[in-house]
Amino acid sequence: MSSTKPVAQQAALKSGERLELTLESWGRLGEAMAWHDGSPVFVFGGIPGERVTAEVLRVHRKYASATVVDVLEPAPERVAPPCQYFGECTGCQWQHLDYDAQLAVKRDKVIDALVRVGGLFSDPSDAPVADTRPSANRYGYRNHARFTVSKSGALGFVNRETRRFVRIDHCMLMRTSVNAVLEQLQDRCRETTQLSIRAGAGDSGNPDEYLVQPPLFNPEISVATGQKRYVETIENSRFFVSSPSFFQVNVEQAAQAAEVVREGLSLGPDDVLLDAYTGVGTFAVLLAPYVGKVIAVEESSAAVADAKENAAGLPGVEFVLGRTENVLADPSILNLSEGRPDVVVLDPPRSGCQPQALASLLALAPSRVAYVSCDAETLARDLKILCGGGYSLGRVVPIDMFPQTHHVECVALLHWEGKSETDHLVLASASPRRRELMTAMGLTFDVLPADVPEDPLPGETPQAMVERLSRDKATKVAASMQQGYVIGADSTVVHLGESLGKPVDDDEARAMLRRLRGTTHHVCTGLTVVDAATGCHLTGSMTSQITLRDFADDEIEASIATGTPRDKAGAYAVQDTGLQPASGWEGCYHNIVGLPTCRLLLMLAELGWSPEDDWSLPGTAACGPGCPNHSTVPSPSGEGSG
Repeated sequence: MSSTKPVAQQAALKSGERLELTLESWGRLGEAMAWHDGSPVFVFGGIPGERVTAEVLRVHRKYASATVVDVLEPAPERVAPPCQYFGECTGCQWQHLDYDAQLAVKRDKVIDALVRVGGLFSDPSDAPVADTRPSANRYGYRNHARFTVSKSGALGFVNRETRRFVRIDHCMLMRTSVNAVLEQLQDRCRETTQLSIRAGAGDSGNPDEYLVQPPLFNPEISVATGQKRYVETIENSRFFVSSPSFFQVNVEQAAQAAEVVREGLSLGPDDVLLDAYTGVGTFAVLLAPYVGKVIAVEESSAAVADAKENAAGLPGVEFVLGRTENVLADPSILNLSEGRPDVVVLDPPRSGCQPQALASLLALAPSRVAYVSCDAETLARDLKILCGGGYSLGRVVPIDMFPQTHHVECVALLHWEGKSETDHLVLASASPRRRELMTAMGLTFDVLPADVPEDPLPGETPQAMVERLSRDKATKVAASMQQGYVIGADSTVVHLGESLGKPVDDDEARAMLRRLRGTTHHVCTGLTVVDAATGCHLTGSMTSQITLRDFADDEIEASIATGTPRDKAGAYAVQDTGLQPASGWEGCYHNIVGLPTCRLLLMLAELGWSPEDDWSLPGTAACGPGCPNHSTVPSPSGEGSG
C-alpha cells in the first residue's frame, strides 16, 4: 500500500501553498500519497496514478497533509462526489472513487496488512482474502451519528486536518431517520458541545426507534431527547441498544458478517459457541438458532442487560459479565462439561484482543475461531499470534460495512491444527526462584543459564541495567538455538536511587540488611523474551514497591547463618519464613520474587507463543493484590528477589 521511500527532512512548505504532484499510493487514512522534495504528502481527494494540484493544509514534523484543488490527469476510477460537503467534511474519504474500485482497494488493504504487519505471507498472491462483499446501500446506511455542536447551536463535523467546523444539514451516509432528527435539532443545541443520534429504519416518529444523547431542554426542540436506549432490527431480530453500548452502524452488512461466520465455521446443532465481546448480543442472537448452546461474554453491565432482553425466548443462550481475557483465563467460569467451547467468535474493539486473551484462547484451543475486526492492522497483528500458536488461516472475508470511507470490516476464519514444536520455552537463568515461579505456572521449560557480566555501565540507571542484562542473557542463549522462546530476567533492589545487587560476602549482606530495614524501597526486574526462530524479541521492566520491617541485629545474624542472603539482590528473600522481612508491598509480588509472570505471559503471547494443549494458568500462580494485571493473592512458594 504505502511507499517505503526514506523520509527526508520536511521541506519548508507552508499552509496554503499549492503543489503539482503525482500521486503514487494509498495512505493509511484513505488519502493518496505523493513525494515532494523527498518527503511524503498525503492528499485528500486524490487517487493513485493521478496528476493533481494540491493545496497544503498542514505541515507536520515528518509529512504534510493537503487536499486536491484541481485534477490535471484524472484516474479512470474517478467519479463526481455527490455530497455538497465532500472535501470540507472529512468523514467520507472516497466519494470521488468508483464503488467497484473502493471494494478492490479495501481488499488490497487487508492483504497488505496480512503481509506487512502479520508477516503471514511473503507473496501477496498467497493471502487467502476473498473479494470485498459490497453493501446494498452505498449511501443512507448509517444508524448512528456523532455531531459536534458549534457555539451557535449548529450541528456538524470537524475537518480532520484544518479543525474547521462544517455545518451539516443532511448527511448522505445517514439513514433518513437520522436526518429527520437532525433537521429538528439543527441550530437548537447550544446547551451541549457533542451530540449523538441513533435511529432505526423507521421514520423516527416513535421515540422508541431513536435515541438522542445527552438530554436537551430547549423548548424550541420538538423531538424527545435523553432516551436511555432505542430499538434496532437485524433481519427479523429486534435489539434493544442502550446509549453507551456498541452496535454496528450498518445493520444489513452486520447480517452479512453473521452469515459469513455461520457458513465459515460450519456451525452445527451440537456445537457450543463462545461469543466473546458480545456487546448487546448481536452474534449470540443471530447464531443461536444454528448451534446447541451459546455462551456470550461482555464486560459492560448495560450491554449485558440489553443482551438478555434481546435473547429472551432463545433456548441455550447464557451471558457472562466479565472481561474476555479474564473469562478465557479461567474456563471453569464457563461451566462446560467438555471444558472448552467448540467454536469461538471474537469481535473485539478496534484496538484488537489483549495478549492475555489470545494466550488463553490458545490454551483452550477450540477447533474453529472467527475473528471479526474493523481494523486490518490489529487483525493482522493478532492473527500472527493465533497462527503462530497452532491455528491455520482458512480465509479472510472483507465486508464493506462503511461505504465511501477507507474503513473495512473483516471476518477471519481459523481452524486448529495443533501446537508446534517451535513453542518450547527456555529459561536463561540459574535462579531457583524463577524456576519455581515458572513451575508454579504449570509451564514446561528447559534451563540454560547465560554467563554474562552483570556489572552496571557508567551512568546507567537501575532500570536500564536490568533491561540490558535480561536482553544479554536471552539473546546469548537464543543465538545457540534454532527455535523456541528464550526468557531472560535480571532483578535489582533500588534504594534512594542506588542499585543493590547480590552481596559478595556476609559482611556486605549484613551492611545491606542494616541499610534496608525499616525502609520503603523498590525492586526492579528486567524481562526479555526472544523468538529464536525469527530473532524477534521484546524487552521491558517492572517495578514493585516493598516495605521492610525494622528487624533486629540478632535476626540479621540468624538469616546470614542460614545462607539465604548470599544469592539475593538486597540480601533478603521477601518470604523467607525465618526472617519474614516484608511488612507490605505494592505492585506485582512475583516481580519482587524475580520474575513478573503477568508480564511474561503478555510478552510470550505477543511474540506468538502457544501453550501446550492441556495448559491453564493455576489460580495459585497469580501475582498479588497490587499487581496491575492480576488481583488474587500471591502464591506462597516464592522465596525472594532473584
